Amino acid sequence: MDLGLEGKVCVVTGASKGIGLATATKLCAEGAQVLFVSRSEGEVAEVAGGCRGEWLAVDVTEPGAAERIIATCAEQMGGIDVLVNNAGTSFARPLGELTDEDWHGQWDLHVMAPMRLMRAAAPRMAAAGGGRIVNVASSAGKRPSLTNAAYSVTKAAELSLSRVFADSYAKQNVLVNAVAPGATASPLWTGEGGLADQTAGDGTREEAIAAQEAKVPLGRFASPEEVAEVIVFLASDRSSTVTGAAWSVDGGTVATIV
Repeated sequence: MDLGLEGKVCVVTGASKGIGLATATKLCAEGAQVLFVSRSEGEVAEVAGGCRGEWLAVDVTEPGAAERIIATCAEQMGGIDVLVNNAGTSFARPLGELTDEDWHGQWDLHVMAPMRLMRAAAPRMAAAGGGRIVNVASSAGKRPSLTNAAYSVTKAAELSLSRVFADSYAKQNVLVNAVAPGATASPLWTGEGGLADQTAGDGTREEAIAAQEAKVPLGRFASPEEVAEVIVFLASDRSSTVTGAAWSVDGGTVATIV
């Protein structure tokens, strides 16, 4: 199936690993021009080079980062057609131990950074006749997790933010959607020091992963590539009547039909 992504200029944040890397790689395979964005210069340069993509090392929470990213697209790649707001992180910490700094850090990364990028990109897309924005939220935004309340709350806010932009730009053919992955076999969960290690207690990483997988009706974690398939579809011409949606990609974890 031709997804209509040949030559499209796409930005993926958090593109050096996990879901972001899988998404950027799939977009490249569809013939898109992809700007890989990550704060890890060595990592992002290597993975972008392997896909013949462009790259930019920047922390998306920094002042002026959004304008720098969009300007790079406009000046070096000819515009912007697709924005994937994927940069994010989580950590296991009880509600009572979360500091103001923890809350502010999660808010800046999951709400303010994607908001600034959408604010910079959406008008350009509208002026060019349309575009696609996909925000990578989380199943925790639909059903809060006590493992990290700040993550859950900010991901819920990101889902709301996505809908606000969707409603604001639909008539200008800028389609804005979100995906809500569950536990995914990416470095965030399965890597050294990741969530599996953080939640293992006296057990092992493997035991923590097995316990989490037991909560998933499908019985396993998603792979980054499986989540990326949904993101790429929403970024494509084939999603031409989909906007304002929040697609669960969680193996059935959140028991809702919305």
